[in-house]
Amino acid sequence: MTKVLVVEDNEKLRKALTAGLEATGEVRIIHDCDSGEEALGYCLEQQQPDVILMDVQLAGQMNGIEATVAIRREFPRQPVVLYSIQDDDAYYRAFRHSGILSHYAYVRKSNYLLPEMILPLLEDAVAGRSFIDPEIETRVQEVRDKDDLSPLSLLEPNEQEVARMLAQGMTNEQIAAQMGFRDKRTISRTNGLIYAAWGLAGNATDTKVARTRAALIVCEGRLILWDEAGTAWVMTERDKWVAWEDA
Repeated sequence: MTKVLVVEDNEKLRKALTAGLEATGEVRIIHDCDSGEEALGYCLEQQQPDVILMDVQLAGQMNGIEATVAIRREFPRQPVVLYSIQDDDAYYRAFRHSGILSHYAYVRKSNYLLPEMILPLLEDAVAGRSFIDPEIETRVQEVRDKDDLSPLSLLEPNEQEVARMLAQGMTNEQIAAQMGFRDKRTISRTNGLIYAAWGLAGNATDTKVARTRAALIVCEGRLILWDEAGTAWVMTERDKWVAWEDA
């Protein structure tokens, strides 16, 4: 009989799921809990389940996707069925970056309410197959497209970190100290690379202007171009440049 670990932060739903799944006679619930931390601890200290039914929004610090990554680090390709009612870019972004490729399903909770609907997902995950709800797949793609258009995607990780702190109003000295550099000139050189990547080096001769404009780009989350008259332009979703004030 398939051993299942249920991870759900809603106590009433968790009890209903465990009772409903066991009533099918196909699975045995070996443990249920409300946090990813407890799920990880159970797998490490007690026993490894055949498959995990994991809500994405959980109690504790880790969400369900992060908990899955942590568990699969210890138990490679641990079968898991993720389900969620939340429609938040952060969760889709976490899933995109998780690197989960097989032995999983990721579905909308509202589309799979009954134990009889969840059971085939558990069986497929154990068998090594993968399934993603088409609605979720669409949202993951939307987040991917959004991230790929982000100005930060044009920067290397170190430059991204500097750009974020620059947008917080930190000085080069403060950024250098935060990042552990002794020489603030390292940050000045990094700033120059950021300005060049974002097209600010050629049309903003004053570094203070370039710095301000870079901070605006980070805060806005999209590229902004300034013409010689100082008018700011942004690109719409239809790849058309319009004045920032009209966007």
